Amino acid sequence: MELPQMPELMGLSLLVGLLALVATAAVARGWLRAEEKPSQPICQKENESKKSVSKKQKQNQRIRKEKPQQHNFTHPLLAAALKSHSGNISCMDFSSNGKYLATCADDRTVRIWSTKDFLQREHRSMRANVELDHATLVRFSPDCRAFIVWLANGDTLRVFKMTKREDGGFTFTATPEDFPKKHKAPIINIGIADTGKFIMTASSDTTVLIWNLKGQVLSTINTNQMNNSHAVISPCSRFVGSCGFTPDVKVWEVCFGKKGEFQEVLRAFELKGHSASVHSFAFSNDSRRMASVSKDGTWKLWDTDVEYKKQQDPYLLRTGRFEEASTMPCRLALSPDTHVLALATGTSIHLFNTRRGEKEEYFECVHGECIADLTFDITGRFLASCGDRAVRLFHNTPGHRAVVEEMQGLLKRASSESTRQRLQQQLTQAQEALKSLGALKK
Repeated sequence: MELPQMPELMGLSLLVGLLALVATAAVARGWLRAEEKPSQPICQKENESKKSVSKKQKQNQRIRKEKPQQHNFTHPLLAAALKSHSGNISCMDFSSNGKYLATCADDRTVRIWSTKDFLQREHRSMRANVELDHATLVRFSPDCRAFIVWLANGDTLRVFKMTKREDGGFTFTATPEDFPKKHKAPIINIGIADTGKFIMTASSDTTVLIWNLKGQVLSTINTNQMNNSHAVISPCSRFVGSCGFTPDVKVWEVCFGKKGEFQEVLRAFELKGHSASVHSFAFSNDSRRMASVSKDGTWKLWDTDVEYKKQQDPYLLRTGRFEEASTMPCRLALSPDTHVLALATGTSIHLFNTRRGEKEEYFECVHGECIADLTFDITGRFLASCGDRAVRLFHNTPGHRAVVEEMQGLLKRASSESTRQRLQQQLTQAQEALKSLGALKK
């Protein structure tokens, strides 16, 4: 057999190689087309997903722009819910004449409510705008012609004067200058003495400042409690108290001369008996009683009508258990007559009878946020709480029951007919109030 010549063999090899390259290119082009075809729907899906994401973002933006849903709460003892604020309410204060309730919120407003409308269907309020800031704390002046607020961003006090209009409303005017900045830590409370002689501000470090009404610091108190959790002025305006990390409540006397001039701040007395840090405390309306609640899981009622200048210590009247205080921050409110103690943890409120130390009422999930403030009105008929965009007012049924118990005991010891008639009248009024609320125990 004759073999092909070398040039012919090389040409044949080149032809075969060329055909192989063409075939490979064709196959590769087919693969590329096959890969390119599904790429279009993937891009479309990505575009569609981007569109859906943008739609969701727009929907979320719309939802954020819309007002959040108000927390719903109902209870047979709920007297009213005040709902004009568009932001969360952080503080409340009843005026000394009992006619108004002031509330402040992060919606840059302070609202003044008429207490006579509490049991009406509609609740009127007057609005004071807090320019370029919002208030976290609010307090009425003793004459009810002004109020002070603590500014969240300004970290200082601002005074608003209230001018009554002919139609019965008020015009609110902020004073030209705010108080100077003095505190270095977040503020926890403010107050105005009922005598109108001084203002107190307390911060979360160990500082309590005593000011005059013109914005000058009269005295600086170092509480030496590691940190302050609460501070308040007594209703008699003589004392300023503070509690914090230590297991006691410290009380100072703010002293003025006969002509009204400031003199000094002196240590008065301490409430000693808790075994852990104190969350909060309060004075009774006459400043002769105090109540405290501690992380040790107890609350205590004290007799503070003592001669502390003769080294006499307050008397412990009663201790009650409140286990929730051992695991959560707790707020406290004492009724003006000291018969009822209200304790709030989280979003719930517990009411105790201080005469017997027993829990009588429990309100669960009162607000959509943690309760920010808790206070009784000056008559003791209502307990007010705030934490979301509403103030909720409760009938004080434990207070009426305490009056019934007290009057029944006093009637047995009454010596004159006029005394018996007066006591019987008070007893009947308390029983009728409980009956109207469906809370009269048989």
